[in-house]
Amino acid sequence: MGDESGAELPVLTEPTDGLPEVVDTAQGRRTTLDALAAGSGPIAMDVERAQSYRYFSKAYLVQLRRAGAGTFLIDPIAFESADGELAHFAALRDLIGDQEWILHAASQDLPNLVSLGLRPERLFDTELAGRLLGLPKVNLGAMVERYCGVRLLKEHSAVDWSKRPIPTDWLAYAALDVELLHDLRDRLASELAAAGKQEWARQEFDWLCRWALAPPTERPDRWRRTSGSHQVHTPRGLAVVRELWLARDRIALETDWAPGRVLPDAAIAELASKVTKEHPQVPTAADLRRVDGFKRRQARQYQSVWLDTLERVSEMTPDQLPPLRLPSNGIPAPRNWDKANPEAWQRWSRVRPAVVTLAEGLSLPVENLIGPEALRQLLWRPDTPLTVDAISAQLAARDVRPWQRELVAPLVVELLG
Repeated sequence: MGDESGAELPVLTEPTDGLPEVVDTAQGRRTTLDALAAGSGPIAMDVERAQSYRYFSKAYLVQLRRAGAGTFLIDPIAFESADGELAHFAALRDLIGDQEWILHAASQDLPNLVSLGLRPERLFDTELAGRLLGLPKVNLGAMVERYCGVRLLKEHSAVDWSKRPIPTDWLAYAALDVELLHDLRDRLASELAAAGKQEWARQEFDWLCRWALAPPTERPDRWRRTSGSHQVHTPRGLAVVRELWLARDRIALETDWAPGRVLPDAAIAELASKVTKEHPQVPTAADLRRVDGFKRRQARQYQSVWLDTLERVSEMTPDQLPPLRLPSNGIPAPRNWDKANPEAWQRWSRVRPAVVTLAEGLSLPVENLIGPEALRQLLWRPDTPLTVDAISAQLAARDVRPWQRELVAPLVVELLG
């Protein structure tokens, strides 16, 4: 890939200051804290996870960089105590907690940083800034090429960061992820100011700081998200999905393997889809052995578990089987509104295209102008009277930021009032 002139961009392969050692001792931690304290300005941060390999979403490497201090690679696993507490990060939290953090795609890294006790008060998200500026590509590599004139190699983005020791070339990759974040932040801040979007960004970044502290909510029926389960058309087949998913989840939890490495979703769905109205019998051991996913080494280790699970499903009474579809208490998808709520469909047909047009005129992805769920909830049954204040209040209750409300509420009132 080259720059706009067609020239090939130089590839950044090594950190400017050399590859730092991994901080995994008490002495290294003290040295890191002293150096960061002596530095100045915002803290560039990144986190490496192993979500495709491990059950638990946790930080396996934390990268920090500060002007006048340099880059630091901290191994959180080295500081885990026997009970899993990470009190060693308390001093780091006290040092950087009130400083501006620079992250790329902050929503991915913040939950892991918060789990280490690191909570932001101020931040700058370079990916979100790119979205607000309407950039065509907002991944880190594309933005570094655009603003810094160099290429970053991303060949280690999906490796198993739980591996110890971490290979040297992986560490170089990790260090480079924070190498240019300060330059990128400054250039984006200038463009946001020039575009009159500085206040928009500030509100979005403040919202991210609050969002990071909100406890995550988990669906009680996560098994229904098994990839390929739409191919299953009987309650007993769906029970096969549920029970195999739960059995796999228990194994993954105990072994700290990613569930897909224990048994792929595709294998669960393929086996369950064999239960049809014409062939209502639960799959047999022979059926199981014909599915490729069950032939994998890790899946074969637990063949007795899978067979016991199938036996249990075969003995379930009809009232123990899950329904094919759950009753919906929420708002249906807008494509179904013309029958479920014709007035809402008319509102959607007027407002949604106008919101898209407004976003395009502002060089924004429409989802950054207003979240799709907030717009659906508003148009399904808006408050009356249809005034800017009333619509703004409804949007505020759905966590729509002030800058978004100032743009969307008058448009809604103009179209519907």
